[in-house]
Amino acid sequence: MPTFYLDGEAIPYREGQTVLEAAMLAGKHIPHLCWHPDLEPHSSCRLCVVRINGRPFSACTQPAMPDQEVEHASAELQAMRKSLVQMLFVEGNHYCPGCEKSGACRLQATAYELGMQDSHFAHRFPVRARDFSHPEVYLDRDRCIRCELCVRASRMLDGKNVFAITGRGLDWTLAVNAPSGLLADSAIAADDMAVKLCPTAALMPKRVGFVQPVGERTYDKEPPSVIEVREYRARMGVEEAVGAEAGDE
Repeated sequence: MPTFYLDGEAIPYREGQTVLEAAMLAGKHIPHLCWHPDLEPHSSCRLCVVRINGRPFSACTQPAMPDQEVEHASAELQAMRKSLVQMLFVEGNHYCPGCEKSGACRLQATAYELGMQDSHFAHRFPVRARDFSHPEVYLDRDRCIRCELCVRASRMLDGKNVFAITGRGLDWTLAVNAPSGLLADSAIAADDMAVKLCPTAALMPKRVGFVQPVGERTYDKEPPSVIEVREYRARMGVEEAVGAEAGDE
C-alpha cells in the first residue's frame, strides 16, 4: 500500500481515502467536529486543518497522496484549534455546568482535550429562536455551531431534508423545512440521525436530560481521541483495541 507521513510516521492508505480517514484507520486522531464517516466531508469546523508539505489543508477533504509530509500535532496547530473552539463557545451560549449534555457533548470534550480552560474571547450572548413545539425533540439555536451535521444527516441518512442553514455572517440561522418553520410541523423524529449526530445540545430528544449521572457519561470515561478512533476502526473492520497512542496526542 502507498504511504504518507504523519508527523514523521508512515501511514498506509487506500486509493480514495482522505488524510483524516487514513490517519484514523491507523489509530491516529485528528480533531474534528463536523466530520462523520457516513456523510460527505464538509470542512466547516476547521479543527482538522493540517499542514501538508508546509501548506494548510483540511484533513477531512484532502486526498491522501504518496509520500506527502503531513503535520498535525504541532504546538501551532493545537493552539489554533483551541482558539477555534474558544470562538465557538463565545459565539453561542454554551454553559457546560448546567447543560443536560455535559459529559456527552463533543464540543465540550474536544475543548477539554485541547486544553481549553477559559473562553479567552468576549462572549456575544446571542439570542436566537428556540423551538420547543415538537413533542419529542427540541431545538436550541443558541447552542448550534453550524457544523451542518443535522443538515446532511437529515438529507442523506434520514431522507427527510428537515434542516438548512440560511443567512450570511452573523445573520445565519438553522432553518426548519416546514410551512410554519417549526419542528412540530416538520418530519423530524427523536430517533433520526440528525438528532443523534448533533455534537452539542442544539438538537436533543425531550425527557432524556441527566439520565446518566455525572461521571458515567460518554466523555467522562474516555476522550474523543480514543472513542472516535476506536469506533472508526471497528466500523472499518479493525477489531483490536486502539491503544494509548490516540489518547496521548
